[in-house]
Amino acid sequence: MITHIQGKLTEKNPTSVVIDCNGVGYMLNISLHTYSQIPDGDHLKLYTHLQVKEDSHTLYGFSSLAEREIFRLLISVSGIGSSIARTMLSSLTPKQVREGIAVGDVALIQSIKGIGAKTAQRVIIDLKDKILKIYDIDEVSVSKDNTNKDEALSALEVLGFVKKQAERVVDKIIMTQPDANVETIIKQALKNL
Repeated sequence: MITHIQGKLTEKNPTSVVIDCNGVGYMLNISLHTYSQIPDGDHLKLYTHLQVKEDSHTLYGFSSLAEREIFRLLISVSGIGSSIARTMLSSLTPKQVREGIAVGDVALIQSIKGIGAKTAQRVIIDLKDKILKIYDIDEVSVSKDNTNKDEALSALEVLGFVKKQAERVVDKIIMTQPDANVETIIKQALKNL
């Protein structure tokens, strides 16, 4: 219903902000990530998510559309409410949450206060496919030379490594060293496999 709010920033706390929009003050709950992204100045635009419950209407504010999308995916999981999703986005960046789910890092998700082992596994099971779709779209646009990745993967397969395992390792290498050539990727992968 309300997709963003733009106006004068009148109050700023680590967990919430108040934006004056034509004389009406809107209180938005925010994550620490969004708090760190708010620029100095009195004009602010935040993307929002309106949560309607029987006893309350609560606005959540996000510095980016990506963060809002991750928040919405998280609250779609049974057992993850808006407060845990906000805690997650306060403890980790949206990118870390996305990558943690994509690679199935249960320990990372479980490291967030309020999330146990079963809930962490449920988050990964429920969201991994959705995140991978988004993640793959990002990978294609970010990575300009997928031929290096493909050549490295086929070489590792020839050497007898399992494709999925090799692909995970190669993806990590490419994330940290986007300009690595095929030889470098293979050498790094062999150290980590």
